[in-house]
Amino acid sequence: MGILVLGLMLFFTPHLLREFGLRQPLKDALPSEGAYMGLYSLVSLAGLGLIIWGKSLAPFQMIWQPIYELRSLSLMLMIPALICVVAGNVPLSYLRTLLRNPMLVGILLWSLSHLWANGDLASMLLFGSFAVWSSLKIFTLRNNVESKSPEFIWDIISLLVGLGLYVVIGLYHGELFGVGVSLA
Repeated sequence: MGILVLGLMLFFTPHLLREFGLRQPLKDALPSEGAYMGLYSLVSLAGLGLIIWGKSLAPFQMIWQPIYELRSLSLMLMIPALICVVAGNVPLSYLRTLLRNPMLVGILLWSLSHLWANGDLASMLLFGSFAVWSSLKIFTLRNNVESKSPEFIWDIISLLVGLGLYVVIGLYHGELFGVGVSLA
């Protein structure tokens, strides 16, 4: 479990520098913006690798029993989660202007979906920490006023790509993450 916790700490540390007032001092201490981004990326990727490794090694300790008959709620939450994650990575859409940070909303929905379906300690640490982090970021990031007008085509692309990801991840969830999903 220690590797998972270390990975979470390494991943979230650079992602919370702004909230702790350390982003600009660290940027100023490094020789260039590229050095800052390189260090940020390196620490984040190391954290992500440790999260994956730590989750795979973590012992299964049940904390609460998810309600089997209501597992479809997790599957339903994943639809808007994936659409929002895509919307956060395309040019300006109406969804982005409405939600401000659709990727963070998508991560929050993803983490809540997985908390609903997983009652073991490692899952609660993993998905709970992402839920807390994304909620914090949603409320602390300023709303940047975009000078351009949103384009509806990016909402359509977000919807179609998000739904496509939902199908692919649903079909291959077992192969990708070791646990299959089904409604049966």
